Amino acid sequence: MNDKIILKTNRLILRRFNEKDLEDLYEILSDPEVVKYEPYRPMSFTEVKDSLLWRISTSEMIAIELEANHKMIGNVYLGKRDFNSLELGYILNKEYWHFGYAKEACMAIINFSFSDGIHRIYAECDPDNISSWKLLESLGFIKEAFFRENVYFFKDKNDKPTWKNTFVYSKINDKDN
Repeated sequence: MNDKIILKTNRLILRRFNEKDLEDLYEILSDPEVVKYEPYRPMSFTEVKDSLLWRISTSEMIAIELEANHKMIGNVYLGKRDFNSLELGYILNKEYWHFGYAKEACMAIINFSFSDGIHRIYAECDPDNISSWKLLESLGFIKEAFFRENVYFFKDKNDKPTWKNTFVYSKINDKDN
């Protein structure tokens, strides 16, 4: 079942995406402020429909739903990587920033993943995205790397890459040691 519940926290339901998430996902992915550090620009309604179909089809995208009113307010990305590792990512509707929802969702996913035998979880973020790397640090992640101009998502009007820097953070499963 696509809307299968994965985890519950005090305030959140972490579950698979479903067709009913379209309007809530559009609020998130069409907002320039929300997608400022993402590798894509604000999406049209049609683009969000396509993104939702992909999110429904993959187990790597986990919807964050408020238990109080059942509004889908964001997602956690949990990509499977080599060597028993996962890549963590997250995005949240800006109306729900600074309430601790991202931390609550990520903490639940991290604890669940480590209890399931995952060895390492890492995340990459733009050094300018202060809220993101502060969240990672509050979750106990350690900064491993600062890559200078290692990636670009867009090109300027002269077709030249707009290079970006990257922080890499990780957290190791303490139960492995």
